[in-house]
Amino acid sequence: MILSILLMVMDHRFHQTETLRSTLSLLTYPIQFLAETPSNIGRWVAETLQTRADLQASNQRLYKENLKLKAELQLVAALQAENERLRDLLGSAYKIGNRVLVAELSAMDLDPFRQQIIIDKGSNSGVFEGQAVLDAHAVMGQVIHVSPLSATVLLITDVEHSLPVQVLRNGLRTIAVGSGGINELEMPYLPNNADIRPDDLLVTSGLGGKFPPGYPVAKVTEVKREPGKPFATVLARPLAQLDRTREALLVWEVNLPPEFPEDEATSAEPAAALPGTAVATP
Repeated sequence: MILSILLMVMDHRFHQTETLRSTLSLLTYPIQFLAETPSNIGRWVAETLQTRADLQASNQRLYKENLKLKAELQLVAALQAENERLRDLLGSAYKIGNRVLVAELSAMDLDPFRQQIIIDKGSNSGVFEGQAVLDAHAVMGQVIHVSPLSATVLLITDVEHSLPVQVLRNGLRTIAVGSGGINELEMPYLPNNADIRPDDLLVTSGLGGKFPPGYPVAKVTEVKREPGKPFATVLARPLAQLDRTREALLVWEVNLPPEFPEDEATSAEPAAALPGTAVATP
């Protein structure tokens, strides 16, 4: 018991066991791979046994979606060009071309009191602690631990996660805190007279240096103001599909770290812009 307590203190306060943890994570990676093998085989069998009618229906659906996305791409390109002109007029420095790396979820944390996922990219791919992670819709969380072949991501709904955000409508800044539930965030530091209302879109403010500004985070679902209390009760629903998505986007700023491999990164395309952002993002 004494040895366990000493190890926990060393890990939490002094981070002395990171090397040992990375080594053990590398050794357990084959076990994770073997645990995923049955589900991967099941998906492969299901895809192999698809009928011709199913494939034709899927093909037709994808064709229609492709036409729709092409039409939306034309609008996004026009908005991006307009946004660049306005920023030039304001004289602000506009960074274009954020880099992203696609990773796949390999496991979920089984602890009911934690909201974490494990992805199949690690330090060998340039992943680093504190890196922002998104899905196709909004912010998912940030990397908290990296091993050579995998990384652990703390979701924004975890009770230990705090994210600086702002209301897109008026620029009001606050902190979004995880509630422990997969579909709910809390804003506990807004006064009763704060200008916030249901359906307001929350985006990253860029403060704190972890998340680039302008990425969608959540939509306000409830605002309750009680007389006599200094702060309002504000709840929001994350826009990322935290309980359903299988792919994640690891985001780098334009100034890439030296260890980031250029061949594994893909430039952000306008068609992949997240909804609600005014700048070109993955």
